[in-house]
Amino acid sequence: MKKALAAVLAILIFQGHSAADQPPNIVILYADDMGVADVSYGDPEAKIQTPNIDRLASHGMTFTDGHSSSGICTPSRFALLTGQHHWRRFHGIVNAFGGPVFEDGEFTVPGMLKEKGYHTGAFGKWHLGWDWDAIRKPGVAKKDWPKAENYDWTKPFPGGPLERGFDYYFGDGTINFPPYCWIEGDKFVTTPTKPVIKSEPLAGAGTFRPGPMAESWNPYDILPTMTDKTVEWIEKQDGEAPFFAYLAFNSPHYPIVPNKEFHGKSKAGYYGDFVIETDAQVGKVLAVLEEKGFAEKTLVIFTADNGAETAAFDRLREFDQWSSGKFRGVKRDIYEGGHRVPFIVKWPGQIEAGSVSDEVVSQVDFAATFAAIVEQPLGKDEAIDSYNLLPVLKGQDYERPLRTATVQNTSPGKFALRKGNWVLIDGSTGAAKKESETYLNKFGLKAWPKNTPGLLFNLAEDPRQSKNLYAENPARAKNMRRLLKRYLDGERCAPAK
Repeated sequence: MKKALAAVLAILIFQGHSAADQPPNIVILYADDMGVADVSYGDPEAKIQTPNIDRLASHGMTFTDGHSSSGICTPSRFALLTGQHHWRRFHGIVNAFGGPVFEDGEFTVPGMLKEKGYHTGAFGKWHLGWDWDAIRKPGVAKKDWPKAENYDWTKPFPGGPLERGFDYYFGDGTINFPPYCWIEGDKFVTTPTKPVIKSEPLAGAGTFRPGPMAESWNPYDILPTMTDKTVEWIEKQDGEAPFFAYLAFNSPHYPIVPNKEFHGKSKAGYYGDFVIETDAQVGKVLAVLEEKGFAEKTLVIFTADNGAETAAFDRLREFDQWSSGKFRGVKRDIYEGGHRVPFIVKWPGQIEAGSVSDEVVSQVDFAATFAAIVEQPLGKDEAIDSYNLLPVLKGQDYERPLRTATVQNTSPGKFALRKGNWVLIDGSTGAAKKESETYLNKFGLKAWPKNTPGLLFNLAEDPRQSKNLYAENPARAKNMRRLLKRYLDGERCAPAK
């Protein structure tokens, strides 16, 4: 009741001010499994050209040291929407028919913005869990959850975006797992069907791979449909209140399904073509903001949930294109390539167009930044790992570096700590899987012995993380490990305000 009253009061406050006094609209465009070097940033020699994302960068600020919270998707999405690192609660992804990762009533970015009078909409890949028990048919045991016929798809579907602060949702839930269907709000708008596994193997980076899909689930329609629904929703906004749109693309995650008009558009196989189709969807959203007159009063963010999938090794061999650029690692790794991602923020009138920042930033920082923009004080237990990026975005004086340190994690028990130019990996490797020999040889890298007590790198001198300086810097390694333990024991990463 209190939250509803607060939302009404916020709307009344907005109505009492001119549009110029309103806080900005906020749009987050979230790619899936995209490496930091899969975006061209205006480089005419790049094998994957992304003109719409490049245009966004030219009108905003590009972060060269921007990170997701995890090297996989569910944890990064949770951290982005809550302002707290995923590892405080869980590590893995929500699998098919998995429950919500949120706790009831906890702080979320959309919930905060909704209370401040924003219209809030989520689109595309949710992958943060639903309350499947609410629609499971009577007498069906939980062990039988992977069967679509065990659920009543006519019932409202709780536990999703509408209970996390979003007014509206249109998406698919997970894309890669059953049930394969569209969900609008808390209702199913298509009927799930038994998945049909396509037989095309992933023989190489250039091979087309549809992957598992359902009989009534056209994989080619997924990306354009979620974008079109976002555009329709933005078109309905009247400008009387600000809006927050969160569009989580399914691309360039597998299945790699670029539509035919994009085939051959890149020099990096079908994956590169899928990135280019993703860029085209970004262009659609930017276009509707222009057409509706919202562009000058909208903060737009483009980033990704983690680095590129391990097929990046194949693309390196076949096309000489490395998704992680000058960095080591891919999706799931705590090497830089697993979590260093494209990271662009555009805010007309507030951010210098074409600016570049080398500040270490994380998607977990969006919460405190948005709270500062809408002048919402954060409670002591809210967004505990989130730093306010406004001084960086606006080019103001601030004490550098902004962040004391940054914790990176994907798997249980495997952590890295970034502090300044130094990164400590608390273990013998930052790779989740065996690294390709072709890749290691090309970049002069090696795998470390399993009894290696730790890895310490100076990223300013060694971005490829090839020279382990752990033995040469015992005091630094000890101090960084001590700080990491304090965070893992419960200390907040961001200072309390």
